[in-house]
Amino acid sequence: MKKKFLLASFIALFILILAACGGEKETEQNVSSNNIEETPQSKEEITDENGTRTIEYLGESYTVPQNVERIVVTGAMEAMEDMVVLDVHPVGAISIGGKFPELYASVMDQAESIGEKIKPNFEKIVELSPDVILGSTKFPEEVQGKLEKIAPTILVSHIATDWEANLNLLAELTGKEAEAEKILSKYKADIEAARSTLNEKLKGQKVAAIRIRGGQPYVYPKEVFLNPVLYGELGLEVPNEVSKAKSQEAISVEQLADMNPDYLFIQFSADENSDSPNALEDFKKNPIVQNINAFKNNQVFVNVVDPLMEGGPAYSRIKFLEGIQQHLIK
Repeated sequence: MKKKFLLASFIALFILILAACGGEKETEQNVSSNNIEETPQSKEEITDENGTRTIEYLGESYTVPQNVERIVVTGAMEAMEDMVVLDVHPVGAISIGGKFPELYASVMDQAESIGEKIKPNFEKIVELSPDVILGSTKFPEEVQGKLEKIAPTILVSHIATDWEANLNLLAELTGKEAEAEKILSKYKADIEAARSTLNEKLKGQKVAAIRIRGGQPYVYPKEVFLNPVLYGELGLEVPNEVSKAKSQEAISVEQLADMNPDYLFIQFSADENSDSPNALEDFKKNPIVQNINAFKNNQVFVNVVDPLMEGGPAYSRIKFLEGIQQHLIK
């Protein structure tokens, strides 16, 4: 009886050991199975994090790569100026007359030409494999559609009042938000200091900016060209001729004489006056022009900023304010 009891005990113990081993093996298999199932999920999360991101610009959402390293800019001269300010080096950019103007030289060391202004070379852009294309709101839908087939495309606003949004867009794309914030803060502080000085010094006096194109002087609305700095940010008196302008408008020497500005900024580019290379000198020698206050008092300033500058972007504003500080705040 005792022997039978011992035998039964051994058999029961053996069964328990087998069951324990089996359970352990099953647990290992389950753990291993769980690990196999979780691995692809983890990789998917990493891919999502490092794949794309969504950015907001002027009320629209754009999906772009997480890391934007290869930028092509076409048509958007505003973006070209912002690249200089933020030290962003594109792989493709706008050329003028087959070359990059000196104005943008500091950031064109890695760039290849992708065409002239609003005439993009689509084949070249494809060849450059951009992460993002910065186009222009001046582009027709047909051009926009072709660009979007190549890479994520954002049309940069050509409206001067969108200058901060434009700068912040490039900053967000390239991870330079801190630099943009510093640039904007300094500019606004400089504007405020200049405003308080000029409002007192130039009270009752007129300041105007014109551009000579094709031998013809032009004025612009108060929100366009260099005018947003003069009349919007510095708060100077807006001449009637500027207030009435709806777009770029030709102005005769007689109309300019009626405006009779006390200070006059003139932008003149030889490229825009190829048929009238002496237009600026002829303009200054005109007897009617010579009777304008700014000319009589030697308060005429030619090309205080590069004539290729758009006027609205951050770079234009910074350089124009430097010119104002040099010539008007003495």
